[in-house]
Amino acid sequence: MQPASNRPVAYWLFAMCALVALMVIVGGATRLTDSGLSIVEWRPVTGAIPPLSEADWLSEFEKYKAIPEYEEVNWGMSLAAFKEIYWWEWGHRFLGRLLGVAFLIPLIFFAATKRIDGALGLKLCGLFVLGGAQGALGWWMVSSGFSERVDVSQYRLAAHLALAVLLFAAMLWIALDLVSIRRNTASPLRAFAFALAAGVFLQMVLGAFVAGLRAGRTFNTWPLMDGKFFPEGYFHGAPGFGDLFETAAAAQFNHRVGAYFLACAAVWFYLAARGTAIERRALLLLAAVALQIILGIVTVLAATPIALGLAHQAGALVVLAAALYAAHGSTNSMSMTPSSSRAGDGARGSTGSPSGS
Repeated sequence: MQPASNRPVAYWLFAMCALVALMVIVGGATRLTDSGLSIVEWRPVTGAIPPLSEADWLSEFEKYKAIPEYEEVNWGMSLAAFKEIYWWEWGHRFLGRLLGVAFLIPLIFFAATKRIDGALGLKLCGLFVLGGAQGALGWWMVSSGFSERVDVSQYRLAAHLALAVLLFAAMLWIALDLVSIRRNTASPLRAFAFALAAGVFLQMVLGAFVAGLRAGRTFNTWPLMDGKFFPEGYFHGAPGFGDLFETAAAAQFNHRVGAYFLACAAVWFYLAARGTAIERRALLLLAAVALQIILGIVTVLAATPIALGLAHQAGALVVLAAALYAAHGSTNSMSMTPSSSRAGDGARGSTGSPSGS
Protein backbone atom coordinates (compact mmCIF):
# COMPACT_ATOMS: atom_id res chain seq x y z
CA MET A 1 0.00 0.00 0.00
CA GLN A 2 1.23 3.50 -0.77
CA PRO A 3 1.80 5.74 2.28
CA ALA A 4 -1.05 8.07 3.22
CA SER A 5 1.31 11.04 2.82
CA ASN A 6 1.18 10.44 -0.94
CA ARG A 7 -2.54 11.10 -1.15
CA PRO A 8 -2.22 14.93 -1.25
CA VAL A 9 0.27 14.51 -4.08
CA ALA A 10 -2.19 12.28 -5.93
CA TYR A 11 -5.09 14.69 -5.43
CA TRP A 12 -2.91 17.54 -6.70
CA LEU A 13 -2.08 15.51 -9.83
CA PHE A 14 -5.74 14.71 -10.39
CA ALA A 15 -6.43 18.46 -10.21
CA MET A 16 -3.64 19.08 -12.71
CA CYS A 17 -5.26 16.55 -15.05
CA ALA A 18 -8.50 18.52 -14.81
CA LEU A 19 -6.64 21.74 -15.60
CA VAL A 20 -4.93 20.15 -18.61
CA ALA A 21 -8.34 18.91 -19.78
CA LEU A 22 -9.75 22.42 -19.46
CA MET A 23 -6.83 23.81 -21.43
CA VAL A 24 -7.37 21.25 -24.20
CA ILE A 25 -11.05 22.17 -24.39
CA VAL A 26 -10.32 25.91 -24.50
CA GLY A 27 -7.73 25.16 -27.18
CA GLY A 28 -10.49 23.43 -29.13
CA ALA A 29 -12.65 26.53 -28.73
CA THR A 30 -9.90 28.73 -30.16
CA ARG A 31 -9.86 26.46 -33.19
CA LEU A 32 -13.63 26.33 -33.65
CA THR A 33 -13.93 30.10 -33.29
CA ASP A 34 -10.93 30.75 -35.60
CA SER A 35 -9.19 32.62 -32.79
CA GLY A 36 -5.79 30.94 -32.75
CA LEU A 37 -3.96 33.53 -34.86
CA SER A 38 -5.28 36.64 -33.11
CA ILE A 39 -2.11 37.12 -31.01
CA VAL A 40 0.90 37.35 -33.29
CA GLU A 41 3.66 37.59 -30.68
CA TRP A 42 4.97 35.12 -28.13
CA ARG A 43 5.69 36.88 -24.85
CA PRO A 44 5.77 34.18 -22.16
CA VAL A 45 5.89 36.65 -19.25
CA THR A 46 4.56 40.05 -20.35
CA GLY A 47 1.91 38.42 -22.53
CA ALA A 48 0.03 37.49 -19.37
CA ILE A 49 -1.21 41.10 -19.25
CA PRO A 50 -3.95 41.72 -21.84
CA PRO A 51 -4.48 45.06 -23.58
CA LEU A 52 -5.57 47.58 -20.95
CA SER A 53 -6.37 50.64 -23.03
CA GLU A 54 -7.94 51.49 -26.36
CA ALA A 55 -4.47 52.29 -27.70
CA ASP A 56 -3.25 48.85 -26.64
CA TRP A 57 -6.16 47.19 -28.41
CA LEU A 58 -5.59 49.17 -31.59
CA SER A 59 -1.91 48.20 -31.51
CA GLU A 60 -2.77 44.48 -31.23
CA PHE A 61 -5.35 44.84 -33.98
CA GLU A 62 -2.83 46.46 -36.34
CA LYS A 63 -0.43 43.56 -35.79
CA TYR A 64 -3.22 41.11 -36.64
CA LYS A 65 -4.04 43.03 -39.83
CA ALA A 66 -0.55 42.25 -41.14
CA ILE A 67 -1.12 38.48 -41.41
CA PRO A 68 -2.83 36.65 -44.31
CA GLU A 69 -5.81 35.50 -42.21
CA TYR A 70 -7.02 39.07 -41.82
CA GLU A 71 -6.47 39.96 -45.45
CA GLU A 72 -8.02 36.80 -46.91
CA VAL A 73 -10.61 35.76 -44.32
CA ASN A 74 -11.47 38.61 -41.95
CA TRP A 75 -10.98 41.71 -44.07
CA GLY A 76 -13.03 44.57 -42.63
CA MET A 77 -13.36 42.94 -39.19
CA SER A 78 -14.37 45.40 -36.49
CA LEU A 79 -12.33 46.00 -33.36
CA ALA A 80 -15.14 44.51 -31.29
CA ALA A 81 -15.05 41.30 -33.34
CA PHE A 82 -11.26 41.19 -33.01
CA LYS A 83 -11.57 41.44 -29.24
CA GLU A 84 -13.80 38.35 -29.20
CA ILE A 85 -11.25 36.13 -30.92
CA TYR A 86 -8.38 37.73 -29.02
CA TRP A 87 -9.88 36.80 -25.63
CA TRP A 88 -10.21 33.15 -26.65
CA GLU A 89 -6.53 32.91 -27.57
CA TRP A 90 -5.43 34.96 -24.57
CA GLY A 91 -7.48 32.72 -22.29
CA HIS A 92 -5.84 29.63 -23.76
CA ARG A 93 -2.36 31.04 -23.21
CA PHE A 94 -3.26 32.27 -19.74
CA LEU A 95 -4.39 28.77 -18.78
CA GLY A 96 -0.98 27.50 -19.90
CA ARG A 97 0.75 29.98 -17.61
CA LEU A 98 -1.63 29.13 -14.77
CA LEU A 99 -0.94 25.44 -15.25
CA GLY A 100 2.80 26.05 -14.99
CA VAL A 101 2.43 27.95 -11.71
CA ALA A 102 -0.10 25.47 -10.31
CA PHE A 103 2.35 22.67 -11.04
CA LEU A 104 5.61 24.28 -9.93
CA ILE A 105 4.61 25.76 -6.55
CA PRO A 106 3.07 22.55 -5.11
CA LEU A 107 5.97 20.56 -6.54
CA ILE A 108 8.42 22.73 -4.59
CA PHE A 109 6.28 22.42 -1.47
CA PHE A 110 5.98 18.64 -1.68
CA ALA A 111 9.71 18.32 -2.29
CA ALA A 112 10.55 20.62 0.65
CA THR A 113 8.24 18.69 3.00
CA LYS A 114 9.61 15.35 1.76
CA ARG A 115 6.24 14.14 0.48
CA ILE A 116 7.90 12.86 -2.69
CA ASP A 117 10.97 10.65 -3.02
CA GLY A 118 13.78 11.02 -5.53
CA ALA A 119 12.29 8.81 -8.24
CA LEU A 120 8.90 10.51 -8.10
CA GLY A 121 10.55 13.91 -7.97
CA LEU A 122 12.47 13.20 -11.17
CA LYS A 123 9.28 12.12 -12.92
CA LEU A 124 7.47 15.27 -11.84
CA CYS A 125 10.37 17.53 -12.82
CA GLY A 126 10.37 15.83 -16.21
CA LEU A 127 6.67 16.60 -16.60
CA PHE A 128 7.31 20.24 -15.73
CA VAL A 129 9.99 20.46 -18.43
CA LEU A 130 7.63 18.85 -20.94
CA GLY A 131 5.00 21.40 -19.95
CA GLY A 132 7.41 24.19 -20.85
CA ALA A 133 8.17 22.45 -24.13
CA GLN A 134 4.42 22.32 -24.78
CA GLY A 135 4.29 26.12 -24.60
CA ALA A 136 7.11 26.39 -27.15
CA LEU A 137 5.42 23.80 -29.35
CA GLY A 138 2.22 25.83 -29.18
CA TRP A 139 4.00 28.91 -30.46
CA TRP A 140 5.65 26.87 -33.22
CA MET A 141 2.17 25.74 -34.22
CA VAL A 142 0.68 29.24 -34.18
CA SER A 143 3.60 30.74 -36.12
CA SER A 144 2.84 28.42 -39.05
CA GLY A 145 -0.20 30.58 -39.86
CA PHE A 146 1.49 33.98 -40.03
CA SER A 147 3.03 34.03 -43.50
CA GLU A 148 1.84 31.71 -46.26
CA ARG A 149 -1.28 30.23 -44.67
CA VAL A 150 -4.56 31.49 -43.25
CA ASP A 151 -4.59 28.84 -40.53
CA VAL A 152 -2.11 26.72 -38.61
CA SER A 153 -0.48 23.57 -39.95
CA GLN A 154 -2.57 20.51 -39.18
CA TYR A 155 0.65 18.58 -38.50
CA ARG A 156 1.78 21.05 -35.87
CA LEU A 157 -1.71 21.12 -34.40
CA ALA A 158 -1.65 17.33 -34.08
CA ALA A 159 1.78 17.47 -32.42
CA HIS A 160 0.56 20.13 -29.98
CA LEU A 161 -2.49 18.10 -28.99
CA ALA A 162 -0.48 14.87 -28.79
CA LEU A 163 1.93 16.33 -26.24
CA ALA A 164 -0.94 17.75 -24.17
CA VAL A 165 -2.60 14.33 -24.14
CA LEU A 166 0.66 12.63 -23.16
CA LEU A 167 1.06 15.06 -20.24
CA PHE A 168 -2.53 14.34 -19.16
CA ALA A 169 -1.92 10.59 -19.39
CA ALA A 170 1.38 10.68 -17.49
CA MET A 171 -0.05 12.72 -14.61
CA LEU A 172 -3.11 10.51 -14.39
CA TRP A 173 -0.99 7.36 -14.36
CA ILE A 174 1.28 8.65 -11.59
CA ALA A 175 -1.75 9.72 -9.55
CA LEU A 176 -3.31 6.27 -9.93
CA ASP A 177 -0.03 4.73 -8.76
CA LEU A 178 -0.15 6.86 -5.63
CA VAL A 179 -3.65 5.70 -4.60
CA SER A 180 -3.20 2.01 -5.31
CA ILE A 181 -2.72 -1.20 -3.42
CA ARG A 182 0.30 -3.09 -4.72
CA ARG A 183 -0.23 -6.69 -5.74
CA ASN A 184 2.11 -9.29 -7.17
CA THR A 185 0.06 -10.41 -10.16
CA ALA A 186 -0.80 -8.87 -13.50
CA SER A 187 -3.77 -9.64 -15.72
CA PRO A 188 -3.21 -11.65 -18.92
CA LEU A 189 -5.15 -8.80 -20.55
CA ARG A 190 -2.44 -6.29 -19.72
CA ALA A 191 -1.04 -6.05 -23.27
CA PHE A 192 -4.57 -5.76 -24.68
CA ALA A 193 -5.39 -2.97 -22.23
CA PHE A 194 -2.26 -1.00 -23.10
CA ALA A 195 -2.91 -1.46 -26.81
CA LEU A 196 -6.41 -0.07 -26.32
CA ALA A 197 -5.06 2.98 -24.50
CA ALA A 198 -2.58 3.52 -27.33
CA GLY A 199 -5.43 3.19 -29.83
CA VAL A 200 -7.41 5.88 -28.02
CA PHE A 201 -4.37 8.16 -28.14
CA LEU A 202 -3.95 7.61 -31.89
CA GLN A 203 -7.65 8.25 -32.45
CA MET A 204 -7.31 11.57 -30.65
CA VAL A 205 -4.40 12.50 -32.92
CA LEU A 206 -6.55 11.64 -35.94
CA GLY A 207 -9.19 13.92 -34.44
CA ALA A 208 -6.61 16.72 -34.39
CA PHE A 209 -6.28 16.37 -38.17
CA VAL A 210 -10.06 16.64 -38.46
CA ALA A 211 -9.91 19.87 -36.47
CA GLY A 212 -6.89 21.17 -38.35
CA LEU A 213 -8.55 20.70 -41.74
CA ARG A 214 -12.03 21.70 -40.50
CA ALA A 215 -13.19 18.31 -41.73
CA GLY A 216 -16.01 18.09 -39.20
CA ARG A 217 -17.98 20.66 -41.16
CA THR A 218 -17.95 18.62 -44.36
CA PHE A 219 -19.53 15.24 -45.22
CA ASN A 220 -22.25 15.75 -42.61
CA THR A 221 -23.99 12.43 -43.20
CA TRP A 222 -23.76 9.05 -41.50
CA PRO A 223 -23.08 6.12 -41.84
CA LEU A 224 -21.96 6.93 -45.41
CA MET A 225 -20.08 10.08 -46.38
CA ASP A 226 -22.33 11.84 -48.88
CA GLY A 227 -23.63 8.46 -50.03
CA LYS A 228 -20.26 6.74 -50.32
CA PHE A 229 -18.12 4.61 -48.04
CA PHE A 230 -14.93 6.08 -49.54
CA PRO A 231 -15.75 9.78 -49.85
CA GLU A 232 -15.21 11.88 -52.92
CA GLY A 233 -11.77 13.41 -52.69
CA TYR A 234 -10.09 10.57 -50.84
CA PHE A 235 -6.59 10.17 -52.30
CA HIS A 236 -7.34 12.96 -54.77
CA GLY A 237 -5.26 15.65 -53.06
CA ALA A 238 -1.56 15.41 -52.34
CA PRO A 239 -0.05 12.38 -54.09
CA GLY A 240 0.80 9.24 -52.17
CA PHE A 241 0.77 8.68 -48.44
CA GLY A 242 0.56 12.39 -47.66
CA ASP A 243 -3.03 12.48 -48.88
CA LEU A 244 -4.06 10.68 -45.70
CA PHE A 245 -3.42 13.91 -43.82
CA GLU A 246 -3.97 16.60 -46.44
CA THR A 247 -7.67 16.57 -47.30
CA ALA A 248 -10.84 16.96 -45.26
CA ALA A 249 -12.25 13.79 -46.84
CA ALA A 250 -9.29 11.69 -45.75
CA ALA A 251 -9.13 13.20 -42.27
CA GLN A 252 -12.79 12.52 -41.51
CA PHE A 253 -12.75 9.05 -43.09
CA ASN A 254 -9.68 8.04 -41.07
CA HIS A 255 -11.24 9.31 -37.85
CA ARG A 256 -14.48 7.42 -38.54
CA VAL A 257 -12.69 4.16 -39.28
CA GLY A 258 -10.56 4.59 -36.18
CA ALA A 259 -13.74 4.89 -34.12
CA TYR A 260 -15.12 1.67 -35.58
CA PHE A 261 -11.93 -0.21 -34.76
CA LEU A 262 -11.94 1.14 -31.20
CA ALA A 263 -15.58 0.14 -30.72
CA CYS A 264 -14.85 -3.43 -31.80
CA ALA A 265 -11.75 -3.58 -29.61
CA ALA A 266 -13.63 -2.23 -26.58
CA VAL A 267 -16.35 -4.87 -26.97
CA TRP A 268 -13.75 -7.61 -27.35
CA PHE A 269 -11.84 -6.34 -24.32
CA TYR A 270 -14.96 -6.32 -22.17
CA LEU A 271 -15.92 -9.86 -23.20
CA ALA A 272 -12.40 -11.07 -22.42
CA ALA A 273 -12.43 -9.27 -19.06
CA ARG A 274 -15.71 -10.73 -17.82
CA GLY A 275 -15.25 -12.63 -14.59
CA THR A 276 -11.88 -10.99 -13.86
CA ALA A 277 -10.81 -8.26 -11.46
CA ILE A 278 -10.92 -5.63 -14.22
CA GLU A 279 -14.40 -6.39 -15.53
CA ARG A 280 -15.87 -3.16 -14.15
CA ARG A 281 -13.06 -1.12 -15.63
CA ALA A 282 -13.57 -2.78 -19.00
CA LEU A 283 -17.30 -2.04 -18.81
CA LEU A 284 -16.56 1.59 -17.95
CA LEU A 285 -14.30 1.85 -20.99
CA LEU A 286 -16.90 0.23 -23.25
CA ALA A 287 -19.58 2.66 -22.03
CA ALA A 288 -17.28 5.65 -22.56
CA VAL A 289 -16.43 4.55 -26.10
CA ALA A 290 -20.09 3.96 -26.96
CA LEU A 291 -21.18 7.37 -25.67
CA GLN A 292 -18.30 9.08 -27.46
CA ILE A 293 -19.20 7.46 -30.78
CA ILE A 294 -22.83 8.52 -30.40
CA LEU A 295 -21.70 12.05 -29.58
CA GLY A 296 -19.36 12.03 -32.58
CA ILE A 297 -22.18 11.00 -34.92
CA VAL A 298 -24.46 13.73 -33.58
CA THR A 299 -21.65 16.26 -33.89
CA VAL A 300 -20.88 15.48 -37.53
CA LEU A 301 -24.58 15.39 -38.49
CA ALA A 302 -24.94 18.86 -36.98
CA ALA A 303 -21.85 20.13 -38.89
CA THR A 304 -19.82 20.53 -35.68
CA PRO A 305 -21.36 23.45 -33.80
CA ILE A 306 -19.04 24.81 -31.13
CA ALA A 307 -20.87 23.28 -28.15
CA LEU A 308 -20.96 19.78 -29.63
CA GLY A 309 -17.41 20.03 -30.93
CA LEU A 310 -16.12 20.88 -27.46
CA ALA A 311 -18.24 18.17 -25.86
CA HIS A 312 -16.77 15.65 -28.28
CA GLN A 313 -13.26 16.80 -27.44
CA ALA A 314 -13.97 16.51 -23.72
CA GLY A 315 -15.45 13.06 -24.31
CA ALA A 316 -12.20 11.94 -25.91
CA LEU A 317 -10.36 12.77 -22.69
CA VAL A 318 -12.94 10.79 -20.72
CA VAL A 319 -12.38 7.79 -23.00
CA LEU A 320 -8.61 8.11 -22.58
CA ALA A 321 -8.97 8.30 -18.80
CA ALA A 322 -11.15 5.18 -18.83
CA ALA A 323 -8.63 3.35 -21.03
CA LEU A 324 -5.76 4.29 -18.71
CA TYR A 325 -7.83 3.25 -15.68
CA ALA A 326 -8.40 -0.16 -17.28
CA ALA A 327 -4.74 -0.49 -18.24
CA HIS A 328 -3.64 0.48 -14.74
CA GLY A 329 -5.95 -2.12 -13.26
CA SER A 330 -4.40 -4.77 -15.50
CA THR A 331 -0.94 -4.21 -13.99
CA ASN A 332 0.14 -5.34 -10.54
CA SER A 333 -1.95 -2.74 -8.75
CA MET A 334 -5.62 -2.25 -8.05
CA SER A 335 -7.47 0.90 -7.01
CA MET A 336 -7.69 1.46 -3.27
CA THR A 337 -11.47 1.22 -2.96
CA PRO A 338 -13.56 -1.30 -1.01
CA SER A 339 -15.14 -2.71 -4.17
CA SER A 340 -11.83 -3.30 -5.92
CA SER A 341 -10.29 -4.73 -2.77
CA ARG A 342 -13.06 -7.31 -2.65
CA ALA A 343 -12.71 -7.93 -6.38
CA GLY A 344 -9.03 -8.64 -5.91
CA ASP A 345 -9.65 -11.37 -3.34
CA GLY A 346 -10.95 -14.85 -3.78
CA ALA A 347 -11.84 -16.67 -6.96
CA ARG A 348 -12.35 -13.58 -9.12
CA GLY A 349 -9.24 -11.56 -8.72
CA SER A 350 -6.06 -13.23 -7.57
CA THR A 351 -5.03 -14.61 -10.94
CA GLY A 352 -6.81 -12.13 -13.18
CA SER A 353 -7.45 -14.98 -15.64
CA PRO A 354 -10.08 -14.11 -18.25
CA SER A 355 -12.93 -16.53 -18.53
CA GLY A 356 -12.68 -16.76 -22.28
CA SER A 357 -8.90 -16.93 -22.72
